[in-house]
Amino acid sequence: MRAAPTILHLDMDAFYAAVEQAAKPSLRGKPVIVGGLGPRGVVATASYEARPFGVHSAMPTAQARRLCPNAAYLTPRFGLYRQVSDVVMGLLRELSPLVEPLSLDEAFVDLQAGDAGVETARDARAVGARLRRDIRAATGLSGSVGLAGSKMLAKIASEQAKPDGLVVIPPGTERALLAPMPVRTLPGVGPATAQTLRRSGIATVGEIVEAGEAELVRLLGRAHGTALYAMAQGIDERPVVADRDAKSVSVEDTFDTDLTDRARIHAEIARLADRCVERLRAAGRSGRTVVVKVRNYDFSTLTRSETLRGPTDDPAVVREAAARLIEGVDTTAGVRLLGVGVSGLADFTQEDLFAQAAALPADRPPRPVPPAAAGPTTGEEAVEAVRRWLPGLDVRHARYGPGWVQGSGLGRVTVRFEQPGSPPGRVRTFPVDDPELEPSDPLPLPAGQPSGDPAIRPKVIPSSDAGAPATGTSSP
Repeated sequence: MRAAPTILHLDMDAFYAAVEQAAKPSLRGKPVIVGGLGPRGVVATASYEARPFGVHSAMPTAQARRLCPNAAYLTPRFGLYRQVSDVVMGLLRELSPLVEPLSLDEAFVDLQAGDAGVETARDARAVGARLRRDIRAATGLSGSVGLAGSKMLAKIASEQAKPDGLVVIPPGTERALLAPMPVRTLPGVGPATAQTLRRSGIATVGEIVEAGEAELVRLLGRAHGTALYAMAQGIDERPVVADRDAKSVSVEDTFDTDLTDRARIHAEIARLADRCVERLRAAGRSGRTVVVKVRNYDFSTLTRSETLRGPTDDPAVVREAAARLIEGVDTTAGVRLLGVGVSGLADFTQEDLFAQAAALPADRPPRPVPPAAAGPTTGEEAVEAVRRWLPGLDVRHARYGPGWVQGSGLGRVTVRFEQPGSPPGRVRTFPVDDPELEPSDPLPLPAGQPSGDPAIRPKVIPSSDAGAPATGTSSP
């Protein structure tokens, strides 16, 4: 174990919802739920105002609507979230070159590899407090910070600090801190392992230590039992690993109703291919293998893949490969989910796109996306009509300026005209085909703009330099 709490874990508070509150002045201090909005949608993030109603991430959106019907339900805007995340990750890299992002809103930092000069718990607290101030000044958002001598304990500390707090676990206090905690606190203890331990009378981390390594090996096997016994004592030697290399980039969508129309399926695959390439290019990568994922009406899932002659980040190439792959899949019974991915990643792009065409078998030329069945719109237009006016997305009106969609239906779309940093704006309703209304890119958040209700105070954690298993501070 380290002699000082030099591993920092940052977890932004209700990140997606907090970004939406910062961007939409009328939502500050109100319940906000971000996620899939259809009957099969899932909550990605619930603001702290929504959580007292029992809403939490990974909950079906339909259940969340029953628990909290008056919340704002918004479509995720991952492009904006990534922009804000880049600012936060940049602040972390000012502390140390060893930053391990876990997601857009969460990361580990090894302060020992930087110039922060952390030698005591007091030093660690000062670094954490400064980081939280810098994040708020740059983004207007709050983050919870944990500092400890290992990754496991730093993450536990940040959980204790939520929301909007700071907790430091001084070395030497780990076992006292962990002992009363439930076994599910430890990494790798899921429902099945917890049930196995509970049947043997082991419910807390302290009881894991009391049981001994031999008993854990008997119950769980050598690898799992040995690792769990070490973690129960606060021992976790996993290093912070910078630039974790992704093996693939993919996107997928679950649909409100099963898709059977081939034109719609092809249009969805083309749209997913374009989104996948956007992510690929944002990561500065290219890929050689295109993968299509299909989940059928009965939840059975299959994948099909095609390996190209060289890596590419060309959307036309990925679209063509995905269209060929979906052609070979029987979708007549109905499709719940479609996905497109690219694997075999590289840091360069195949310049000679003719090489991709040359790699195709002579009897399988590129297929165009088939036209829609009889009707007034093409498959792409049908997708656009379904997806254009989703709640939360950005729009701009020729006369009223920027705003966001509050809702749509029955041929109408309701827009609230406000923007980051403005007072709450006015609501207006338009026909869905109003020529003066169009989708827009998100506006950047103003630095230092508060995202939530100032009446919601962070949890206060008693602060001291010695004697307590964990030390912390509330937000300044």
